[in-house]
Amino acid sequence: MLVNFVRGAPVEWLLDPEAEPWLKAKPQRIAMIGTPVGLQPTEAIRAGWANKPIGAVHEVQVSALHNGEVLAFRLEWADATENKELGDTTAFSDAAAVLLPVVPGAPVITMGAPNLPVNAWYWRADSDAQGREVLAEGIGSSRTVDVSLVHGHGVWKGGRWKVVISRALQVNSPEKCAQLTAGQKTEFAVAIWDGADAERGGIKAFNGAWLELQLAPVAGGGKG
Repeated sequence: MLVNFVRGAPVEWLLDPEAEPWLKAKPQRIAMIGTPVGLQPTEAIRAGWANKPIGAVHEVQVSALHNGEVLAFRLEWADATENKELGDTTAFSDAAAVLLPVVPGAPVITMGAPNLPVNAWYWRADSDAQGREVLAEGIGSSRTVDVSLVHGHGVWKGGRWKVVISRALQVNSPEKCAQLTAGQKTEFAVAIWDGADAERGGIKAFNGAWLELQLAPVAGGGKG
């Protein structure tokens, strides 16, 4: 997927999933599958979900833009209900994430591996604007490392979510997160959680494999 460069686009505009340039961007349709029950982190979760379907969302449309400093992904998918509440055992929020490899060779299906971390930019409907920077090095190892670097905004209407998740290309962090540059080629993956189906943690839909991501160079030099 090509990430188009839009000179001078303010972050506030990039975070609006209904802004006009997003509507002009051609999305990539990505098929989703449920995370296999055998890849769940504990025996209790594997047993509890052994006979239940995992992965309520079957397709997501993804487009991406950058302004030379910030990269934003727009995700759109069908969801009959808007779930924005979070409770201990009775309410679960809709959520989405974009995954990026921190180092080449990091496996996506197991959320990384020891010394091969993946970086997730995570959004959840109950805390709409405050995204999370998440790192993982294998099944059950996901941990939030920052709550200020990733930003998101979602709009639910007509049975569809339209969500933007963004972060600066380069960040100052003591953790080893994905660091990006205009003109770079990397990979990405997408995960979606449907709160109405009690999806959370490793119970989610995802696309199962890395997809190519090509950031367009900054036209005319500079940072836009």
